[in-house]
Amino acid sequence: MTNDSKEPDLQRSLTLLWSGRAEGRRGPRPQLTVEGIAQAAVRIADADGVKALSMQRIAAELGYSTMSIYNHIPSKDLLLEVVADVAAGQPPELDDTDDFRRAVRRWVAALWAGFQQRPWILHVSLGHAPIGPRQLAWLDQLLRPLLKAGLAGGEARAAALHLTAVVRGVAQISADMTSAHKTGDGIPHRESEVARALVELIDPRDYPALAAVYAAEAAAGPPEEEESLPGALSFGVDRFLDGVEAWVAAKAR
Repeated sequence: MTNDSKEPDLQRSLTLLWSGRAEGRRGPRPQLTVEGIAQAAVRIADADGVKALSMQRIAAELGYSTMSIYNHIPSKDLLLEVVADVAAGQPPELDDTDDFRRAVRRWVAALWAGFQQRPWILHVSLGHAPIGPRQLAWLDQLLRPLLKAGLAGGEARAAALHLTAVVRGVAQISADMTSAHKTGDGIPHRESEVARALVELIDPRDYPALAAVYAAEAAAGPPEEEESLPGALSFGVDRFLDGVEAWVAAKAR
């Protein structure tokens, strides 16, 4: 059995995601567009979360019938694809620096900020690699400094996908912890508070490595965090870039 049955879905995704890039036809622009529907969906998700998205809710927001929305975007899965791309926004411009580490960190900081602003994006799962114009623009901006650093084409793409996954993963953990560890007033506990509470429960005989890490962190005090990135993510990105530099240097030798 072939995968031919999947091809129409991919083609429909591409058609919807890139519909706004197609050359305009002569005559008045249609009042209801895929872009307009996606923008309305983003406003709803920003206000009430991605679970609030429905064709009926979007139709009410725009003043159209539900069937009109379906005529433009025929399924909820396709809607989420377009919404995720529109919500991604535009990536940061990185061409004003030749320092590849600085450029990558600026990109990571911008992506992190986007997830903090719209954490609901983390709950939108896609069935394939990003193919929308905005998400590909983010990938393109990240590939530029990685290529300048000396990575080959396939290496740069692998590094870019890894960095994206790291930022998304840390953002997901952060969002989950924020949601799970809230006070009675709805204010989330800081990670350091959670760690101090766990120290009293962890037996070094059962969790020797974890106990050692917590003890070392307690002795050193809370890690310094930048304004743009949490300490754990900043450390991980820097060590990843150390590896990129070492790999490029080793290939040159």
